[in-house]
Amino acid sequence: MDQFAGLVIGFTTALTLENLAFCFLGTLLGTLVGVLPGLGPTATIAMLLPLTFTMSPTASLIMMAGIYYGSQYGGSTTAILMNVPGEASSAVTAIDGYRMAQTGRAGPALAIAAIGSLFAGTVGTLVLALFAAPLTSIALKFGPQEYVALAVLGLIASVILARGSVLKALAMVAFGLMMSTIGTDLYTGTPRFTLGFPELYDGMSVVAIAVGTFGIAEIIRQLTIRNVGVFSSAEIGRVWPTRQDFRDSAAPILRGSIIGAVLGILPGGGALLASFASYAAEKKLSKTPERFGHGAIEGVAGPESANNAAAQTSFIPMLALGIPSNVVMAMMIGAMMMHNIVPGPNVATRDPELFWGLIVSMWIGNVFLVVLNLPLVGLWIRFLKVPYRILFPGIMIFCTIGAYTLNNNAFDLYVMVLFGVGGYLLIRGGCEPAPFIIGVVLGPILEEQFRRSMILSLGDFTTFFTRPISLALLLMAAALLFIVTKPAVKRRRTEIFTSDD
Repeated sequence: MDQFAGLVIGFTTALTLENLAFCFLGTLLGTLVGVLPGLGPTATIAMLLPLTFTMSPTASLIMMAGIYYGSQYGGSTTAILMNVPGEASSAVTAIDGYRMAQTGRAGPALAIAAIGSLFAGTVGTLVLALFAAPLTSIALKFGPQEYVALAVLGLIASVILARGSVLKALAMVAFGLMMSTIGTDLYTGTPRFTLGFPELYDGMSVVAIAVGTFGIAEIIRQLTIRNVGVFSSAEIGRVWPTRQDFRDSAAPILRGSIIGAVLGILPGGGALLASFASYAAEKKLSKTPERFGHGAIEGVAGPESANNAAAQTSFIPMLALGIPSNVVMAMMIGAMMMHNIVPGPNVATRDPELFWGLIVSMWIGNVFLVVLNLPLVGLWIRFLKVPYRILFPGIMIFCTIGAYTLNNNAFDLYVMVLFGVGGYLLIRGGCEPAPFIIGVVLGPILEEQFRRSMILSLGDFTTFFTRPISLALLLMAAALLFIVTKPAVKRRRTEIFTSDD
């Protein structure tokens, strides 16, 4: 199927009343969780994941995708008006955006952020439409050895998502892989590490683990932060930018879109690194770099374009290869598995309505986001005046309902609470839960394909190094691990991940 035929299917699917409604709902929720500091798309999707079981697979993925890229929009609003990044990727936007707001230019900053985001989202979706389908045809040639190497690459790349110590991130990956082995052995049918609990014969619920690790743990963390309360915001003033603003922003928007589109495809890249890379590029290319940090509109246009383009193209590894590029994509893979859809290259041929409907819905969602963000900016700011202690009971109810209703199993609630407390303790210990969740999701894939490779090769471990694609992927994983452990890169990661705290 060529791209044109696929797009026809996509528009037919995305423009149905049901899918339009869930696209709007996703972008609305995404904007809200982007505005609220600390909540984020990961915790939100983890809470809503079980509720999507009653929806169609296409509608559920469209809604969750809207939450993800919508949060990138919402995060910029509070970053500019209040110097409070709703999303980590909007932290760099606050540097110059808040300075513009202090000088009475909050309106142009918000408008350029929205225009850049719309353009970048369109570019990212175009890249997704052009490259996701061809990649699936290449991935169809993958054997078990290639999938093992690809899973290893995804696990190593997830280390980039983690703050601080690389060793702690690797330990979290290993911990996630260990948790994924709990249950019945795929080949022998023998229970493993179940501790005598029959409820663990099918393994622990990924949904319960995710809701606990991201939902419950985040509630506990927020409640331990003192003075979480009311913020003062700047006046918005005139919204439409001047001609000079457009001239200054055009090139940064284009460059940011390209940077974000490229970094979004790479496992472990994503919106956060894209926004910082764009800001660094604009400051280096500027003839007056001393303006950055004092209200340069290029410092808003570039990063906002980069993080939105990256949010779109991060779907490529998930749709084409079945490998999550970040923890949100891992949640979406979990949603596909809930609907008995095997993530990977066969999705495009077996479920073209889902594949192309999701892609086309992103164009529609970006238009929804522009409508939601600029006219309703005052509404989003009012949400920040609600104390978190009032919001958390509702979030807790959603977490509990979500974890229970998937299997109607009270044991999943114990799992949720266990990983909620454990997730909070890990965060306090400087460990990030994102590599852990990716390890839990990729663990079964890695184990199944590894054992299949060993059966086919009669136990010969060199099989992973004698196949060109497998060898290339393993070398990429080794190179990535080497690069991320270099002192200069470690320092840069520390700067990036601590700037939003």
